Amino acid sequence: MPLGGRTGMNPDLSRRLSELRGRMGEAAGRSGRSPDSITLLAVTKTHPIETLRDCYDLGLRDFGENRVQEALSKIPALPPDVRWHLIGQLQTNKINKVLGLFHWIHSVDSIRLAEGLSSRIPEGNQEILLEVNTSGEPTKSGLAPGDAVQAARELLSLPHLRLRGLMTVGPLTADRSKGRDAFKRLRELFEAIRREPGCPRSFDQLSMGMSSDFEDAIEEGSTIVRVGTLLLGDRSQPAVG
Repeated sequence: MPLGGRTGMNPDLSRRLSELRGRMGEAAGRSGRSPDSITLLAVTKTHPIETLRDCYDLGLRDFGENRVQEALSKIPALPPDVRWHLIGQLQTNKINKVLGLFHWIHSVDSIRLAEGLSSRIPEGNQEILLEVNTSGEPTKSGLAPGDAVQAARELLSLPHLRLRGLMTVGPLTADRSKGRDAFKRLRELFEAIRREPGCPRSFDQLSMGMSSDFEDAIEEGSTIVRVGTLLLGDRSQPAVG
């Protein structure tokens, strides 16, 4: 029975999810990996709760939100086994609002933000990713690649934070080679950090790839792909829900 006894699942969503998983599996195969090693993160920004419930009924459990305020209204409406990911920029003045709500924060882009999180978490550990601007585009958030290894060292030493890996946003370009270069750069940084003395085995995640470039990202080692439009339709006029 669908969540909440609802009926009338949108067949377009089911079809798109099946096609997406098929493409993810093929990309994983080309890189010699199992599809099970890659998490599909549904980017649900601006989509209504009904759409998220449809996704849940189709087996998705990882949902990504860009805005804290929007997520606050959605989190209580879904079952507790959903894993919520904050993928948008987090300002230090909103840290208190996210504590205890998001399982993962992908967008830790400064030591200052990490220290703010660490100091306000009363107990337990917050799963985080370090955001790196591998494309060099000035409009994007994230640390410069040259600062990533040292930043990871500092984050690994902070209490109440569990640094699980790195995140990047690919460049806005039709040139796929530039996107692959950005993903390759992140993977190289990831591998360099893994070689650091004391780096835990739990440092094992690469969040990279979206609707337009997830296959290239998977082939370059992504373990989390953040897909919105390709799965859920145009955000301005949601196609499902």
